[in-house]
Amino acid sequence: MSKIVLLGPAHPLRGGLANFNESLAKALQDRGHEVRIITFSLQYPGFLFPGKSQYGRGKAPLHLPIEIAINSVNPFNWIAVGRRLRKEKPDLIIPSFWLPFMGPSLGIISALARKNRHSLSIALVHNLIPHESRPGDRIFTKLFTRSMDGFVALSQEVLKDIKTFQPGRAVAWNPHPIYDHFGPRIPREEALRLLSLPADKKYLLFFGFIRHYKGLDILLRALARDILKSRDDIRLIVAGEFYEDEKKYLQLISELGIEEQVILHTQFIPDEEVARYFSAAHAVVQPYRSATQSGVTQIAYHFDVPMIVSNVGGLPEIVPHGKVGLVCKPEEEALAHAIDEILDEELLEKFSRQIVEEKKRFSWDKMGETFEKLYLSIKEQR
Repeated sequence: MSKIVLLGPAHPLRGGLANFNESLAKALQDRGHEVRIITFSLQYPGFLFPGKSQYGRGKAPLHLPIEIAINSVNPFNWIAVGRRLRKEKPDLIIPSFWLPFMGPSLGIISALARKNRHSLSIALVHNLIPHESRPGDRIFTKLFTRSMDGFVALSQEVLKDIKTFQPGRAVAWNPHPIYDHFGPRIPREEALRLLSLPADKKYLLFFGFIRHYKGLDILLRALARDILKSRDDIRLIVAGEFYEDEKKYLQLISELGIEEQVILHTQFIPDEEVARYFSAAHAVVQPYRSATQSGVTQIAYHFDVPMIVSNVGGLPEIVPHGKVGLVCKPEEEALAHAIDEILDEELLEKFSRQIVEEKKRFSWDKMGETFEKLYLSIKEQR
């Protein structure tokens, strides 16, 4: 049995990164390892977190030790945590990396811990290059990557970025596993009742926090194209919190004259309510301008919902065109035609059936195995 420590978001912090770390920790436990998570006492300073709250309201996961200890802006804290891990000698440290701002804290903690000449650090990399750049990004990212023995990337796009920053370093690719902790799909009629929506419409779902790179404005303009605006049966549910000024989106909806087609549930959606949105949706739409991979696609897989995604980053790797959904350019005309095409009942049924088979390749157990194999490979080469 190996001792493994994950560094990154976890309960009581909310969101996809926390969900990911908790699911990975459980998968590693199920494979026979002793696992705990060290999460943040302070994750984001206010200027980096435009949402309303960083904390969820759910219960802590059972039988999963979570320690609240890392302060992302306090170097003395990083030194203390790193020195403590150096003494504890875990076999493997897995820091989650998704934002250069986290590079100094997670990098220094890992570097100090590795001085015991026993612990290995293998980073779980969601994004190496951020969607929205800030001063210092490259320096912080280099500081982090230099402190790692190896990397596991969630997309081929990220794998290429890692090889650019750290050529020759041990790397592995494992696609983002299915988010399966939201409970089962519920009947569409029940989901529509819970959301107070009429049953005679076809629902598109844009899910998750709203930022420019996610292309909600492209989707809104697509709805206003003639091919869709003439269809009274289409409704778009926007479910997620604004991470930028909402006024420009509300103004755009008004200018396009699509107020009746857009249903805004623009608040953070707690885990226990996720099922109703995906169970109500006929298709999930991700018109992203840029992407590496996306947890939203993996939620759609869990609920067997067909998808439309942009042909950017790692999204086409995860959503095979014509098999479980459609891939198109992040442009309003192309997106409008894709929406019109996917809402055919026979095609939706075909995609839903094929999702059941396709999603079998996205397991948490396989992710745990990927870390084990990379760990053993690096250890043998020491």
